[in-house]
Amino acid sequence: MIPEILDWFGDAANWSGPDGVPARVLQHLGYVALSLGIAGVIAVPIGLFVGHTGRGGVVLVGLGNAVRALPTLGLVTLLFLVFTDSTVAAIIGLVVLAIPPILAGTYAGVQAVDRNVVDAAEGMGMRGLHRLWQVEVPIALPLLLGGVRNAVLQLVATAAVAAYVGLGGLGRYLLDGLAILDYGEVVAGAVLTAALAVVLDLGLAGAQRAVVPRGVRLARASRIPATEEAA
Repeated sequence: MIPEILDWFGDAANWSGPDGVPARVLQHLGYVALSLGIAGVIAVPIGLFVGHTGRGGVVLVGLGNAVRALPTLGLVTLLFLVFTDSTVAAIIGLVVLAIPPILAGTYAGVQAVDRNVVDAAEGMGMRGLHRLWQVEVPIALPLLLGGVRNAVLQLVATAAVAAYVGLGGLGRYLLDGLAILDYGEVVAGAVLTAALAVVLDLGLAGAQRAVVPRGVRLARASRIPATEEAA
């Protein structure tokens, strides 16, 4: 199979045109970016509200666990039968699957803020949204962005599976290769999907390091060894 994979990657025809690797990668990135944006607009405000106020935490966790238990392919197929449009069905399915990790990361991040810090902010006269945006959100950023990274990995994988209902992207190589028993193309599609997930995760890790305030990183780093020592 290795020679077949090398031949597939070495074929110039697979790197040009609407079915070429660059076009498929851009398609895949488009699905991931659109779904992530919609999921973020929904999940981040809800997570901030619940984490800040402490209301609805039990319901939030229960719903998140229920959504995570949904079978990916079954959900996308059901939505396709309802909307009869592969793109609409896939995007809705991707958004539904991306919301729980972002929601959980946002909620957990705000909830994990040290109460002494919150009390100190209140003592300085900060109230409501002012305290949330100036104190809680910066401290919650590592967990919030961790949820985003988790969601991106799920989206990359699920967008490939969504090719089953006619979606484009890298998943086409998997489905089209299976249809003609071209296992070199199938493995190439899997390799490209995995490589895209790794590249995106590394990029988000770098962005997370750049965005999270240095003081928050140092505080987390100092807590981790203390926790390990206590354990």
